[in-house]
Amino acid sequence: MADNSPATLAQAINTISTFVSHDELAGTEMAGEIPKSSTLVLCIPSILSQAAYIFRALEKDPTLTITLVLVGGIGHATSYIYDAVARHPQHHVHATKIQGLPEARVLELILRRFFDVPTITSAGCRILIEDQSTNCGANAAKTKSLLEREGVRIGERVVVVQDPTMCRRTVASFVKLYEDLPEIQRPTFVSCPIAVPTVKVVDENLEYEELPESSGVRVEELWEKQRFYELLVGEVARLHDDENGYGPKGKGFIGHVDVPDEVLAAAEILRSSLGVSR
Repeated sequence: MADNSPATLAQAINTISTFVSHDELAGTEMAGEIPKSSTLVLCIPSILSQAAYIFRALEKDPTLTITLVLVGGIGHATSYIYDAVARHPQHHVHATKIQGLPEARVLELILRRFFDVPTITSAGCRILIEDQSTNCGANAAKTKSLLEREGVRIGERVVVVQDPTMCRRTVASFVKLYEDLPEIQRPTFVSCPIAVPTVKVVDENLEYEELPESSGVRVEELWEKQRFYELLVGEVARLHDDENGYGPKGKGFIGHVDVPDEVLAAAEILRSSLGVSR
């Protein structure tokens, strides 16, 4: 008989979340920090504190990046951005103003209203807005096109910030776009999710773990838990390189990603135990 205990489910959820969040700085001396980069790509997250973390870091050290790109048009998840703004203790004042705006324009409004843009740009950081992309792959493709149109060299190291559930796939999308360059010219893409959501068992129920205070991300900003589980299972299916995935054996949107057996097994546990269908 399969073990569907809360502890087993929590372990499965955390296994997948850690994998798809793809925090490449975890366990290093730079854990919890933003590394210096030639380009910082912020794919507009529904967790607004991720963006705030980036903006505060740039206020503190305007030399962190040469180019900041805010990325996101109007897509299937845009309504979640609007909802996040409406729920936010500060940003809710713009809830009616943002309706119909592309995601990147929503975040640009928040950046210019609540953060010190002159300080952020004081060391020469250029802020670019990509507001046409409608999905994860387009985030990468249209960012590349924007940089080329603006005559901006992407540089050697690119930090990518995205919703934690989509970080690994987003980086894989960028890597594929630049794979034809000679190896010495290919940028290094660094995934930086800011915070990795995990769960714990409380009185036989699954509850979110509190996130590091330094991240600024509050549990209240995270997804309703069933949606979180669906996002996780769906992401594993997309990353898995088979006929149904997004890799070379499937749709070809991203390069090959090695999905560990324990992650595939964890996704099956969620599908069978929590009614997750994606």
